[in-house]
Amino acid sequence: MEMTFAMIKPNGVKSGLVGKIIERYEDAGLAVCALKMHQMTSADARGFYAEHVEKPFFGELEEYMTKGPSVMLALGGENAIAKVRAINGATNPAKAEPGTLRYDFAPSMTENVVHSSDSPASAEREIAFWFKKEDTYSYEGPGRKACTVMGK
Repeated sequence: MEMTFAMIKPNGVKSGLVGKIIERYEDAGLAVCALKMHQMTSADARGFYAEHVEKPFFGELEEYMTKGPSVMLALGGENAIAKVRAINGATNPAKAEPGTLRYDFAPSMTENVVHSSDSPASAEREIAFWFKKEDTYSYEGPGRKACTVMGK
C-alpha cells in the first residue's frame, strides 16, 4: 500500500466540488487517511511550493493559493500516487483526458482545481508539511486496506 498527498485548490472548494472530487478518489479504491481545510498564508505557499519561489509564475500561484481555503488530503491505497495523478489529469486542463478532474472542472492551468504528489518522496514531504503524524489514520473498509499508519 502507498500513501500520497492531494489538495483541492481554492477554486475547487469555492465551486462546491469537494465532495465530488473525494468521491472520485474513493471510487478508485483510495481511502482518506487525513483531511483538513486550511487557508494558505504566503508563508505556507512559499514553504509548500519552495521549488517554484524563484520562477516567474510564482507570484500568480501564491496569489491564487492564498485567496481561499483548500482541502488537504492524505490518501492511501494500492498505487495511490499513480491513481491520483491519473484521476486528476494533465496539469494543463487543455491537455487533460475527458473524465479527469481537470478536464471536467478546471478553467485554466493556474486554477487547475487539484494538486497531487508526483513521487513517493514528494508524497512524504507534502503529507508531513500539512499533517502531524498523529493526525494521519489507517482505514480498512469494503475493498480497501489503505493507509500506512504514520507515527503509530
